[in-house]
Amino acid sequence: MRVVMFGYQTWGHRTLGALLDSRHEVVLVVTHPKSDHAYERIWSDSVADLAEQHDVPVLLRNRPGDDELLRALKEAEPDIIVANNWRTWLPPEIFDLPPHGTLNIHDSLLPAYAGFSPLIWALINGEKQVGVTAHRMDAELDMGDILLQRAVPVGPTDTATDLFHRTVDLIGPIVTDALDLIASGKAVWTPQDRSRSSFFHKRSPQDSRIDWTWPAEDLERFVRAQSDPYPNAFTHHRGERIRILSAAVSEGRYGGTPGRIFIREGDGVVVVAGADARTGRLPGLVVRRVRTEDGTEYAATDYFRTMGGYLTDRP
Repeated sequence: MRVVMFGYQTWGHRTLGALLDSRHEVVLVVTHPKSDHAYERIWSDSVADLAEQHDVPVLLRNRPGDDELLRALKEAEPDIIVANNWRTWLPPEIFDLPPHGTLNIHDSLLPAYAGFSPLIWALINGEKQVGVTAHRMDAELDMGDILLQRAVPVGPTDTATDLFHRTVDLIGPIVTDALDLIASGKAVWTPQDRSRSSFFHKRSPQDSRIDWTWPAEDLERFVRAQSDPYPNAFTHHRGERIRILSAAVSEGRYGGTPGRIFIREGDGVVVVAGADARTGRLPGLVVRRVRTEDGTEYAATDYFRTMGGYLTDRP
């Protein structure tokens, strides 16, 4: 089949690589210009560079729909469009243009976690598995009929970085298998169960701010969900922002006010956590490693030289 690819960052790069290695012909690539957004500077393998290395025509767009792009798409005469990590809505005059429509590759197990940063949100929420979905694009973002899904388990110490590497490796096989099913006429499309759908917004710095009224178990996942190279979970100590790099749920139960720097436990320092921490029946969060705004990392036991005081959500 003749394929046009819309995609960006490493997700799009993996998709284009799979297409170039397949028996299908890539006739045009559309990708975004480079961005300074924090979440777009990481996993930033260039789709444009890969296309140019294989002499595939490339168009750069922040948003689609202009006459030049539509003309180029029609002249390319694709049998199908394949999209992965295209950051803006595609109009029907694009996604319905080819005979086989548009196949979108999304890094969640739809219908859950449609939208943005699904791995981070899924880890924060304690999901037991994550994965990749190949589905037909329609007018509602990430809501089209599903063709294929592949899942991987989430382990008790996995970070978002671990899950990224595990799921990005699923992209090539799912792209190839999906296109082969479509080309052979054997594709079976399953409508999504809208009662199970959830949609998540783009992340911003505000979303990494620690709320010490959350239970320690939730905060421990919150830290793992924002592992390097993602923007880390942060809090404030004596007016200065610090990033929490490593943490654990305490063995002991500690009572008091959420955010209180309380006591050493093991290789870290316990911070009181949970809206009901006053009862003394909840574990705290053992902070193990922190990073200051100048980029210096410390063991928490070195950074917090004395106990007492509070970690706060604002300076």
